[in-house]
Amino acid sequence: MRVGILTGGGDAPGLNAAIRAVGRLTLAGGGSVVQVRDGWKGLIGDGDLAELHESSFEGILNLGGTVLGSSRTNPMKIEGGIEQCLRNIERAGLDALVAIGGDDTLSVAKRLADDGAPVVGCPKTMDNDLSVTEYCIGFDTAVGIVAESLDRVRTTAMSHHRSVVVEVMGRDTGWVALDGGVAGGADFIVIPEFPPHLDELVEHVRWRYSSGRRYSIIIAAEGTEMPELGGREDAGGERDAFGHVRLSKRGVAERLAEAIEERTGHETRSVAPSYIQRGGTPSAYDRLWATRCGTVSHALAKNGAFGKMPAVRCGKVDTVPIADVVAEQRLVPRDLYEMTRAFR
Repeated sequence: MRVGILTGGGDAPGLNAAIRAVGRLTLAGGGSVVQVRDGWKGLIGDGDLAELHESSFEGILNLGGTVLGSSRTNPMKIEGGIEQCLRNIERAGLDALVAIGGDDTLSVAKRLADDGAPVVGCPKTMDNDLSVTEYCIGFDTAVGIVAESLDRVRTTAMSHHRSVVVEVMGRDTGWVALDGGVAGGADFIVIPEFPPHLDELVEHVRWRYSSGRRYSIIIAAEGTEMPELGGREDAGGERDAFGHVRLSKRGVAERLAEAIEERTGHETRSVAPSYIQRGGTPSAYDRLWATRCGTVSHALAKNGAFGKMPAVRCGKVDTVPIADVVAEQRLVPRDLYEMTRAFR
């Protein structure tokens, strides 16, 4: 069996664990492994592929990022892009292609599978917003980094009696902000699913100061839209191949901090961990579950179960159609968000 592997979209800690699982299991079964460089970009034009060997998977389990490279290339937005991918899959003699990625990457995988390509998926997104699956590669590490960031911000906020707004990743959903905020003891959590009114946030900061708590830690997902902050179009710049604006340029934390200081008179700063959230060594949890998901992706490829992918549910890995995973986003439910309000 000849298996190709690609990683698309943003990098995430744990990707190499999944790559390692697919690669080693394929080689152990007497097959060969092909690297598709830089996501779907590696299947456009003449293609950019390379053979991988046992040594390729040595020492990568604990490495962040992806040894295969990644990009946000979208073949569905390139004239003849899908046909080019299909042609390069056939030309490379791939019996199966494992596409590791989030909603964007998997939407292309679904399209190719619908067109008869031997494609299976594997869930990755530090936003944790894929439907059906309870686990996505990179999320656990990101939450740990965010929680540690809040721990470190808190000590300086307490020392100088100031408020700090921490901006974290989360374009359409607030999973990183919510889980990282709860784990890091945030005093107020701002997420896209349930954006508060600025007055509510300002009043909470005032209340903390008046009750003797002379600092506040606010965590906000970058994609949160509030009337006082403007919309995503304010981020400016070009959109990527999947239509996404680069939200880090929008500066949600900076705008919130300015508004809070202006209305309360209390010194307020903003912090944005940015790519630190998705960089560096993956957690043990991400290494374990990425390996398990990679193992199931390999089994699907081996058995010819194309158009399917692993999904973690109730502590075990099931298999589901890729179509089910990309059908809708997994949003933070209201009851979970309401729970966080009790800890303000």
